[in-house]
Amino acid sequence: VQLQASGGGLAQAGGSLRLSCVASISILRIGVMGWYRQTPGPQRELVASMSAGGSTVYSDAVKGRFTIFRDRTKNTVYLQMNRLKPEDTAGYYCFADWDRSTYWGQGTLVTVSS
Repeated sequence: VQLQASGGGLAQAGGSLRLSCVASISILRIGVMGWYRQTPGPQRELVASMSAGGSTVYSDAVKGRFTIFRDRTKNTVYLQMNRLKPEDTAGYYCFADWDRSTYWGQGTLVTVSS
């Protein structure tokens, strides 16, 4: 599976951004897709994920502000980020769990200014 992520950039606190992740196969064949983020340091934080059946998971830090959704006709999963905070600043990485492996897109940088 190849993943192409886009949509990062600069936003002010309280603003919005939308990330996109296009998969090279039908997203209905993918067990789970979603987004991690990483600030300087070794660990990545799960931000949001969606199963093939449509179930969603959000981190407590973004719950109520971020929404993950998909367009099956475009093989694309989106992350709508509203009410952004400076602490949301990070590299965001799309992932897909498929065929007992995890695949990653390239990171897209989100910077939120106060």
